[in-house]
Amino acid sequence: MSARRELPAKLYYRIGEVAGIVGVEPHVLRYWESEFRSIRPQKSAKGQRVYSRRDVETLLKVKELLYSHRFTIAGARRKLREGGIEPPGEDDPSLEQARRMREALLEIRSEIVAIMQDLDEPFPPKGKAAERAS
Repeated sequence: MSARRELPAKLYYRIGEVAGIVGVEPHVLRYWESEFRSIRPQKSAKGQRVYSRRDVETLLKVKELLYSHRFTIAGARRKLREGGIEPPGEDDPSLEQARRMREALLEIRSEIVAIMQDLDEPFPPKGKAAERAS
């Protein structure tokens, strides 16, 4: 049976309900929140975590990857990233490549701006034409 069918038909779930559905303790859910950027429950007016259906489905997937498939946290994060669930993180090599490319482009941009400023300056007259102009 799929995880979607097992979930009660609600918009939001409290941490105790989610812990029961996923089958882990609430402190494990809080830890996973710190490790997976795709799990971001909202806070109620009373400051309690309220999980969306998507959060619960992601947590079920995380549990499957960690417990059934024996992934590490980093491996599960990478697998979720490949599936489009987890956004790129600071440890993502493509993010570092993007930073280096941005730095290179900013350097090129500053060089182009300097060249354009040089081109806007009037050229001083040279040779005999300069002597006649004086």
